[in-house]
Amino acid sequence: MGLRNRLNDEHLSDQGSDRGSVSHWRQRLLNEVNLDDLAILSMQQRRIRLEKVVGHILSREGPVLSDRERSSMIRRVVDEALGLGVLEPLLADDSVTEIMVNGPEHIYIERRGRVERIETTFASENQLMQTIDRIVAQVNRRVDESSPMVDARLPSGERVNVIIPPLSLSGPVLTIRRFPKPFTVAQLVAKGSLDESTGRLLAALVRSRFNVIIAGGTGSGKTTFLNALSAFAPNHERIVTIEDSAELQLQQDHVIRLESRPPNMEGAGQVTIRDLVRNSLRMRPDRIIVGEVRGAETLDMLQAMNTGHDGSLATVHANSADDAVYRLLTLASMSEVKIPFEAIQDQINAAVDVIVHLSRYADGSRRVGEVGIVTSRRREKFRLEPVLRFEARPLDAHGRVEGQFHRFRLPDHVAQRIINAGESIPSVFGGAAPPSAPTNDSLGAVL
Repeated sequence: MGLRNRLNDEHLSDQGSDRGSVSHWRQRLLNEVNLDDLAILSMQQRRIRLEKVVGHILSREGPVLSDRERSSMIRRVVDEALGLGVLEPLLADDSVTEIMVNGPEHIYIERRGRVERIETTFASENQLMQTIDRIVAQVNRRVDESSPMVDARLPSGERVNVIIPPLSLSGPVLTIRRFPKPFTVAQLVAKGSLDESTGRLLAALVRSRFNVIIAGGTGSGKTTFLNALSAFAPNHERIVTIEDSAELQLQQDHVIRLESRPPNMEGAGQVTIRDLVRNSLRMRPDRIIVGEVRGAETLDMLQAMNTGHDGSLATVHANSADDAVYRLLTLASMSEVKIPFEAIQDQINAAVDVIVHLSRYADGSRRVGEVGIVTSRRREKFRLEPVLRFEARPLDAHGRVEGQFHRFRLPDHVAQRIINAGESIPSVFGGAAPPSAPTNDSLGAVL
């Protein structure tokens, strides 16, 4: 019944379409098929059935088309009937990492780190709104003048943001961020995102239960890097992950995944990241991994790191490793509990051990720009000692960013803690392996 209502509602405005348009043949398809029969089929079976029907209709009534034009028309008609219309080919393209629709006539995509505009457009604002309605219906949400913004995760994993008039002056705006492909640290090393020695150092830090904050701007790869680092947590540990949109794909056996929930149509039922962080403390976690801290939950996360949950990880938006510390201070102060800045500073100094800052460069590449160790204690002013810094050179003749990783000696107390945990330290950071540690220095051996 839902399929019939949806298709009928979408076609009411298409009655006067001309014979060359997708909407005209979509209407003819609606008149030809038995929707009750379609409702019992799987999505793949529906698509196959509808492609055959559209092919017959075009052969009987359609204009003369080349094989390529005919195949394209069939696909577009079926995409409009079952999927997301002009967005379907983009969602099927694994190289597209983000889709940005700025009104019906302007569609941009991100591919290999670069944003480009594509020629495809929606036929009208009404068609775009129909597509948006289909998307938000998958998560039992609605978007209209009374609720003009939606931020949600689709069942297939994509993160979706919608904002429509009157809040948007550019027409309906739709942003789809694809589910990030999981990478290992070894793969990130191969892609040039960091060097092998730093990969081995970060593995040692995670296994030695240092608390790590991953910082960076939007689209710098924070979630991808967090997922890669989490692989170094031992398999026997109980790990709780907390996210706004569940994107992490941990491979350990004992993982509990929690996801926040927005308010329902009546404005009730919201469960925030902060609620989940507080609840996770009662779940006996060995480590807590927070997809992103962006508000009052930062204070709860810091307290968790200070109360026996060493080895926890989180991400935060910041422009540098140094800025990340002050960003944590600002976010933690947003709690309704009024705590002096000095006390929050004390919490950060005691809780945060390592900050990894990721940068996105002009050629679309993403790299570890800096790794800093928090060496300040108690009420001291924040002090960050770098152990890695990437210095980028200007774009070369091929439009690529090259540069060099500069490494610095680890602070003695950090090196000693790593060795006490039975881990080795790459020699370029001034460390050595403990007597019982393996002597193989390769990242593959660490993994």
